[in-house]
Amino acid sequence: MRIGVDLGGTKIEALALSDDGAELRRRRIPTPAGDYAATVAAVAGLVRDLESGLGRRGSVGVGIPGTLSPASGLVKNANSVCLIGHPLDRDLAAALGRPVRLANDANCLAVSEARDGAAAGHRMVFGVILGTGVGGGLAFGGEVHAGPNGIAGEWGHNPLPWPDDDERPGPSCYCGRPGCVETFLSGPGLLRDYHARPGADPAIGTARAVAERAAAGEAAADRALTRYEARLARALATVLNVLDPDAVVLGGGLSNLDRLYDRVPALWQDWTFSDRVDTPLLRNRHGDSSGVRGAAWLWGGGAE
Repeated sequence: MRIGVDLGGTKIEALALSDDGAELRRRRIPTPAGDYAATVAAVAGLVRDLESGLGRRGSVGVGIPGTLSPASGLVKNANSVCLIGHPLDRDLAAALGRPVRLANDANCLAVSEARDGAAAGHRMVFGVILGTGVGGGLAFGGEVHAGPNGIAGEWGHNPLPWPDDDERPGPSCYCGRPGCVETFLSGPGLLRDYHARPGADPAIGTARAVAERAAAGEAAADRALTRYEARLARALATVLNVLDPDAVVLGGGLSNLDRLYDRVPALWQDWTFSDRVDTPLLRNRHGDSSGVRGAAWLWGGGAE
């Protein structure tokens, strides 16, 4: 049995999978806000609860909104900042009495969708999370590729490519630099861009509401999504130019925008250094479960 945990900024979800990938049991709880020790205890408690209900013990993989530094063994690059600087894998291993594998949540998405999801059968898969933050991860042959620095796929903290004049220098990012892809393509980034232009409704408070307004015909919301699509196309074109993956899979809340799957591939052709782009842009098959399923699959064989 494999247990996966998706450790997010607002929720922690745990899932038990059988060896053939069938779901056995699932639990979800709120993430303790800003409290590292309570977060470790909450993850350990979820794992024990699953095991108690199923009457057996499993391997444990955890997806986090950051990564472990190969140099220090401590969490870095996490937008859940209470995790930064802690040996989360060792603390969880001590709490659970067994080894625990950690990976970036976007790597978990890529693994999940490459194993038995939308990108099954594709060797190199680039997984994208478009949500509260923006993440990217790589799977080769259904296994995580993290790289020697643990940052493979971290496209969200590259600058937005080919910026227009009104996109320079770009919004400030929590990483300390302006103009990161994340500041434009995250849910908060889309909402901020909507409110920065004429015609916006000040009562709109979420990216989902912007999308709903666009679908209902509001011009300001439609223009915000059009800008979003152009930026996503430019940002993904740089991934295609560097990696040329077999498939790109979108996850996170903004991956539910149907219009992305037609419009972005039509746009990224103009920015990709190729006469034709055959890479499919795919909607994730497992939805919100992609991250937690990918975490469970970290024990599927040789996760890096």
